[in-house]
Amino acid sequence: MELFHKILKTAIDGGASDVHIKAGTPVIFRINRQLVPIECPLPTEEWVNKVVEHMVPRHGKAQLEDNREVDFSYYVPGVGRFRTNVFQQRGAFCMAMRYVKAQIPEFEQLGLLPVVRKIAEAPRGIVLVAGATGSGKSTTLAAMMQHINRTSRKHVITLEDPIEYVFEDDQSVIEQREIGLDTPSYPLGLKYVLRQDPDIIMIGEMRDSISFQAAIGAADTGHLVLSTLHTTTAAQSVTRILDFFKADEREQVRRQLVGTLQAVLCQRMVQTVEGGMTVALEILISNSTVRKLIEENRLDKLAAAIEMGTDDGMQTFNQALFELVKARRITEKEALQKASNAQALEMNFKGIFLDEGRRILG
Repeated sequence: MELFHKILKTAIDGGASDVHIKAGTPVIFRINRQLVPIECPLPTEEWVNKVVEHMVPRHGKAQLEDNREVDFSYYVPGVGRFRTNVFQQRGAFCMAMRYVKAQIPEFEQLGLLPVVRKIAEAPRGIVLVAGATGSGKSTTLAAMMQHINRTSRKHVITLEDPIEYVFEDDQSVIEQREIGLDTPSYPLGLKYVLRQDPDIIMIGEMRDSISFQAAIGAADTGHLVLSTLHTTTAAQSVTRILDFFKADEREQVRRQLVGTLQAVLCQRMVQTVEGGMTVALEILISNSTVRKLIEENRLDKLAAAIEMGTDDGMQTFNQALFELVKARRITEKEALQKASNAQALEMNFKGIFLDEGRRILG
């Protein structure tokens, strides 16, 4: 394990976010979103098998045997914590490891707007952090959790698969439960969570109708629920939630969302002019217009409501990217590559702003 731990330490020292290991090929680091092979002995199948046998926790070995893949958190003292997935390809084990920084970044470090702090202080309801894989959802969620921990006396229970950031109690009392280790599954953990007297529930990822129904039920009874969701825009997140349910259930769920959804933050990572990464954030806040559109099932107009909701703290990806270019944080080229509507953003750079949102909302 000495070589394995040395590889992980080298990854952290080199600023890598991810480590990929499979037999017969160079070890790969992901640095600033680029895959970089490193110089070290080529992993053999025998060596990879020994590493897997050592690192997979006891509760994960049965899952690995049954499913040929498993998620868990791997911690090396003096090195760091890694969100780890062990899986098989062509009958051999591989590893994908995401480094989880020990220190939870501040809002300002992440480039999050002040309105995110206000969203984290919501007394009840559902708050979602959305985005593609690798867009920093877990880190933003952790920053929001840490803000709650420092500023309010709450009882917080998390359900995570696996635990990534570890919180130390400050003003709040936080209990972190890992799927497979502390509870067998999300459905079972969610079934009993309200009996554990929480004020706030953090669900690592919304995966199915069971998760959402539990979240809606908790929000209905006055709890704040924080979670993540895989979608590419904030407006699309509402449709994605409904897609988890059967057709005959969606009407009821949609009406429940009117009263429980507080906000959706959707993230895209963009490269800065210095070569680092920052976040472009689309923000949907459940104001009266958004609630009315959801209630009337006019979900196709939510994007326009976001565009028109700047006074309430909302913004589209195009608006976020425009501000980052204006602040000279990113280039116009990078912004256009990450824009939802590149043509409209290009017009903005030329000083042309069409009141498209107002026209759509009519």
